[in-house]
Amino acid sequence: MNTLEFIPKPFSNLLEKANFTWQTPSNIALIKYWGKSNLQLPKNASISFTLNNCHTITTIYFTKNRGVEGANFNLFFEGKKKEDFKPKIAQFFTRIQQYCPYILWYDMEIHSKNSFPHSSGIASSASGFSAISMCLMSLEQELQTIKLSKEYINKKASFIARLGSGSASRSIEGGLVVWGNHLEIEGSSDLFGVQFPYKVHSIFKDYQDTILLVDKEEKQVSSTVGHNLMMNHPFAIQRFAQANENLSKLSKILQNGDVKSFINLVESEALTLHGMMLTSNPYFILMKPNTLEIINKIWRYRQENNSNICFTLDAGANVHILHPKKEKEKVNQFINNDLAQFCQKKQYICDSVGFGAKKVVSIKE
Repeated sequence: MNTLEFIPKPFSNLLEKANFTWQTPSNIALIKYWGKSNLQLPKNASISFTLNNCHTITTIYFTKNRGVEGANFNLFFEGKKKEDFKPKIAQFFTRIQQYCPYILWYDMEIHSKNSFPHSSGIASSASGFSAISMCLMSLEQELQTIKLSKEYINKKASFIARLGSGSASRSIEGGLVVWGNHLEIEGSSDLFGVQFPYKVHSIFKDYQDTILLVDKEEKQVSSTVGHNLMMNHPFAIQRFAQANENLSKLSKILQNGDVKSFINLVESEALTLHGMMLTSNPYFILMKPNTLEIINKIWRYRQENNSNICFTLDAGANVHILHPKKEKEKVNQFINNDLAQFCQKKQYICDSVGFGAKKVVSIKE
C-alpha cells in the first residue's frame, strides 16, 4: 500500500485566517464492514449507498498560531461545546499529522451539526469525519501553489476520513461506494473509498431509504468496541470471506437489476451483522423489540403485495427500508399506517441515494 502520495509538498502560501464549510452525507452499507486491523484497515470490502438527507454540516475556522505540540482545537456540536467528543477527534488529528501537517499551524474552531440523531445507528461518525476531512482539504488547496484535482481531493479526503472512522471513507463520493480491496472491483483499496466502477442498472440509481427511528438514544455498545470484538470471534474468518463473496454477487446484481436477489442478499447481510454481535464474547444485542416487529411486518407486506421493499440495519436498532422509487407512494402509506407506531414519537426520515460531499457557504453558529 502506497500512502506517500498523500504527504504534501512544502507549503509557501500560508494564510492568517480561513474558514470552510462542507456538507457530507451519511451512508448505509449494503455489504457490511465489521472487523478491522490497524490503522483502520478493513478485514473485508464493503459497499454502501450514499444518502442525501442524512448529513453533517461542519464549518472549521482556522487561525494561524505560533506553533504548538499537537492540534489545538475547540469543538461545538449543535451549538454547544462538546468536550466528550474531543478525544476521538484529537486521536484523528494525531493520525493524520504527517498527511496534513498544517493542522499544527492553526488553531481550529469546529462547528458541526447533524440532520439526524447522533450515535443511534445512523452513521454519524461517517458524515462527521468526512466533513472535517473536506474542510481540511479545502485549506490544503488554499495553501498550495498548484491546483489540486477534484479526484485527488476526494481521494485524499476519503483516505484521511478513514483514519477517524472507517465508514467515513464511503461518505465523500455519491451513489454506490466501495471501500476495501476486492479482486473483482477495479480500483478498490483498503486505503480509501471509490465509486462503484461499473454501469449501475437504472432501478438502483434513485433507490429510496426510509429510516425508522426505533431508538434515538446513544448506542449501548460503540462500533469501535464491536469491531474490536471481531479480533477473537470464532466465526470471524468465515464472515470476512462471506462478505467478499457477497460483494461479488452484489456487483452483478447492481449491474443487471435483479431486485429479488438484491432483497435476499441485503437482508441476509444485515442479519449476519447482528448475528456476529450475538455470537461475540462479550455478546450484545442492539436490536429492540420494535425492530423485530418492523422486520416481520415488512416481510408480511412484501409477500402480500408482491412488493420489492426490504430492510437493512446498521449497528443499531433503527431500520432502513430500501425500495425502488416507483413504490414510494405505497411504501409511505404502509409506513404511516403500520410502522410509524413502532418508532419513537412516530418519527422517521425519508431519504434516497445522494450525490456526495458538497461545499456550502460558511455560517458561524
